[in-house]
Amino acid sequence: MSRHETGEKLRDTLNALAKARSPDHDERNDAPLLVALKRWQSERLGQSFTGLLADDRYQPAAEFFLSDLYGSGDVSWRDRDVTRVLPTMVRWLPEKALVALNGALELDLISHQQDLLLCEHLPGPSIDTESYARAYRASCDEALRHRQIDLIVDVGRELERLVKVPLILGVLKLARGPARGAGFGQLQSFLERGFAAFRHMGPADHFLRTIEQGERQVMQRLLNQHADPFGFGQTRSKRQAPPNGASGSPRAATPRTT
Repeated sequence: MSRHETGEKLRDTLNALAKARSPDHDERNDAPLLVALKRWQSERLGQSFTGLLADDRYQPAAEFFLSDLYGSGDVSWRDRDVTRVLPTMVRWLPEKALVALNGALELDLISHQQDLLLCEHLPGPSIDTESYARAYRASCDEALRHRQIDLIVDVGRELERLVKVPLILGVLKLARGPARGAGFGQLQSFLERGFAAFRHMGPADHFLRTIEQGERQVMQRLLNQHADPFGFGQTRSKRQAPPNGASGSPRAATPRTT
């Protein structure tokens, strides 16, 4: 695929994301239930990956990969900024960087679409493990859920390779001032945090394997109606949300996968 074709694919993904997030396209985007669902999932994932978050080597990558990329907060600013700066990115960034960015955006798109479907089957904003599991089974597109997890690994592998390319880090540093002056400070900071986190971590095998295996297991346990799908040692009488009793701290804000 040429650089131009990759740029066009990025533009298509950005357009699909803008449509998926639009209340005009889907009124569920304005519903409090969607906010509650994203927060619940973030807190669940924070509990699932406490081991990575507690490890000095993996903590920065976990906080970026499980929070900045796929957290419960509003990232529409990122999509708008990428859309505005896309022609420049296509000219200056290596094609592998564009591919990684498109993968991250596609992952966000699938996650958001699946969240909207989940909302159709939730009884209300008071979510617990049992109601979540029922809604998950009723709305699950298994192929897309597997694609979701595949993308986590693919994007992680690309980031692992990209941080070894001196040119990219140099371009990011040179672009810091102009980016902020042009109103892209948030996007610039987002990119720098990601590269710094993965550079700090080094080899990503354990990090990515932990996430992939954990989320595939959760997916199968949810579909198989396991009594404790997330492996938190819960009983049916204790399935209250959030599953870890968190209050939404940054360390608990993690990606929307399953």
